[in-house]
Amino acid sequence: MIASGVLAFTTLFATVGPIDVAAVFAALTAHAHAEQRRRMAAKAALVATAILLVIALVGSDLLHWLGVGLPALRIAGGVLLLLVAVDMVFARHSGVTSPTPEESEEAEARADISVFPIATPLIAGPGAIGAIILRMAEARGDIRLQAAVIAALFAVMALTYAALVAAGAMSRLLGVTGLNAITRVLGVLLAALSVQFMIDGLIAAGLMR
Repeated sequence: MIASGVLAFTTLFATVGPIDVAAVFAALTAHAHAEQRRRMAAKAALVATAILLVIALVGSDLLHWLGVGLPALRIAGGVLLLLVAVDMVFARHSGVTSPTPEESEEAEARADISVFPIATPLIAGPGAIGAIILRMAEARGDIRLQAAVIAALFAVMALTYAALVAAGAMSRLLGVTGLNAITRVLGVLLAALSVQFMIDGLIAAGLMR
């Protein structure tokens, strides 16, 4: 149970990327008042938590209804997480882990960016969605393991909220180089996890021994 929770926390932390999200949040709210930033941070964290919680509770059942097996989910999730990891290692911005130029342009024109693009697609993005579905699917049938995954989700969301609140100070303290260094370390860890997911999927499908 503890191991499942730790693995879920590590995967979600890497895919959500609280530090990266905080950096984007700081840039987009540079001219907002401190109280406005706190309100937007709280709203973004709550909306993202709601999205990922709903997906965690119904995602595996939906895939089961569609006839998608756990081996296929492991392989597909591993591929998606590997793409996220590659972007993180090379400190690249893509539509998977950050808003596209068009999305950023639209966000700059908004007074409230908490739901878009912060809550989604930055926090509750494709990588996080794939990760939570995969972890819940692997814990299917075991209430304790599923509870550990949900607890990990809440822990990551709490850290994400804290990072958003401290976004300005964090960006000034770490700078671009510091943020990229942390992102690269997390990317290497996520790459290893994603490859393990694919190997597990291939073994479960009988394609590897």
